[in-house]
Amino acid sequence: MFKFGLFLFVAAVITLNLEQCFSACARAEYEIKGECCPMCAPGNHVYWHCSIDTSTTCVPCPAFTYTDEPNGLDTCFACTACDTANGLRVKKTCTRSSDTVCEPLAGFYCIQRNKDSCKFALEHSRCQPGQYIKQAGTAFTNTECGNCIEGSYSNGSLTICRPHLNCEKEGRKEKTPGTASSDVECEDSAPAAVIVGPVVGVLLIAGLLTVGITIYFILKHKKTQNLEQNSEHRRDNYQVPLQESASNPTSSDSVTPFITSSSLSL
Repeated sequence: MFKFGLFLFVAAVITLNLEQCFSACARAEYEIKGECCPMCAPGNHVYWHCSIDTSTTCVPCPAFTYTDEPNGLDTCFACTACDTANGLRVKKTCTRSSDTVCEPLAGFYCIQRNKDSCKFALEHSRCQPGQYIKQAGTAFTNTECGNCIEGSYSNGSLTICRPHLNCEKEGRKEKTPGTASSDVECEDSAPAAVIVGPVVGVLLIAGLLTVGITIYFILKHKKTQNLEQNSEHRRDNYQVPLQESASNPTSSDSVTPFITSSSLSL
């Protein structure tokens, strides 16, 4: 094992020496047409390559472009666009020496990264009714959901399942039973006074109607009797003058003829 490790170390040293032998340019230089030219600083690119008599001529990167390392590039890199269609937004604006840094939109998490920037993000999963949020999603992790146990509920937006209400403890009665996604619905129990009151009211109204109807018929009966008595009294008063005219036949007002004995002999 020791010999194998020693072999790897020697091979690495030999490879490094070979690279230095065959590479004529230093670390801060780049090769162009067999010449080693000084690199441009980050935020710049090559305008003129160096020659035997002149050094490299560098110029700043144009707007919306950048270089973030020493380079021998003729042009700068285009700044990355944080596309909302990919679930991204700008975290840090692009400069001449650094690319745009993107981050996930609120409610999204990154699934593809490039250095410190996010390249693509997905929306956090939403817990379903009957589930609770076990672990909230972050910029780099998705939401974790858990199921509610019996006797509790969640609409999917709660971080913990809530126990169902106990209507009896609150002096009420259950109207709708609870489920894993909804609470129990309670309603107030009607007190005895509320039940008896309407019944007594109905009975009282019925009694008043009965008494009223009875009084009506009694009064009507008395009125009928009075009318009959008044009618008989009128008849009695009307017969009195007839009897007086009959008892006095010789009266000049009488029209009753008398039959005598002489008239019969005729």
